[in-house]
Amino acid sequence: MSAGIKIFAPASLSNLGCGFDTLGLALDAPGDELIARFSDTPGIRITGIFGAKGKLPLDPTLNTAGRSALALLDHLGDPKLGFEFELHKKMPFGSGLGSSAASAVAGVMAVNELLRRPLEKMDLIPFALEGEKIASGDLHADNIAPSLLGGVVLVRSHDPVDVLRLPCPPGLHVVAVYPYVEVLTKDARAVLKDTVPLKSMVKQAANLASFVVGFYRTDLDLISRSMKDIVVEPQRAHLIPHFYEIQESALAAGAIGCSISGAGPTIFALCGNSFIAEEVGERMAKIYSDNRIEYDLFYSGVNQDGAVKC
Repeated sequence: MSAGIKIFAPASLSNLGCGFDTLGLALDAPGDELIARFSDTPGIRITGIFGAKGKLPLDPTLNTAGRSALALLDHLGDPKLGFEFELHKKMPFGSGLGSSAASAVAGVMAVNELLRRPLEKMDLIPFALEGEKIASGDLHADNIAPSLLGGVVLVRSHDPVDVLRLPCPPGLHVVAVYPYVEVLTKDARAVLKDTVPLKSMVKQAANLASFVVGFYRTDLDLISRSMKDIVVEPQRAHLIPHFYEIQESALAAGAIGCSISGAGPTIFALCGNSFIAEEVGERMAKIYSDNRIEYDLFYSGVNQDGAVKC
């Protein structure tokens, strides 16, 4: 049996305030690790999952890492190919940090690397999306794309895939606080209304456009003015304890912007440098500490590499 390889697929933030289902950002940590090796048995076999407390299936057709890898194998068209996976979950479920996306990305990356990269990273996105679909119930690339490619991404379309990486202002840092409250993506989507008032749509579109311009110009003030979610955030804020209090404290401490990552409950803040990030993180965490709510706190730069072979 071959020694195998290890893939790291990072966590990611999505939406970034004004970009519902369109914006994403890769973190340095946390992330998933997947050990993969060739197998004499065709297809995908998951031999073990660690750190998931028994919540994830070994059946590759029901597992995001397995499902994405199977989709890639089907595309490659060689029925003799076989692989074994050992998945190490090092991030929480239902956190808004792209846990399922990281596993899906790790699955396609592992197969592609073992086969000596028949596809470019960008071309792996459709297969990773098939794995992500198990968790979210639909195709969403705003976690898949940053976890795979790294950086800050704009998803113009997932079918066909059209993903653009944005230039990142130097020194940009992220603080993310994850309270121990489970908010599943499917449940968070269920609270959203099917219609958006025209005035809100216009404001949100303008914010998204100016957010992108802010990244191209390295204009932190413009990014800050643009990170206003007037459509989704108000509908989901009640799902997250003390959201508005934490948002206000982060902005008062100098954060560029603060919002919900994905479906939540993780709250993130973009900061101009690591010193501001430390102050912002302390203030965000204090609110949960004072209210006796357990949490995890993450500090990160913007991960420019995405998923990698370790």
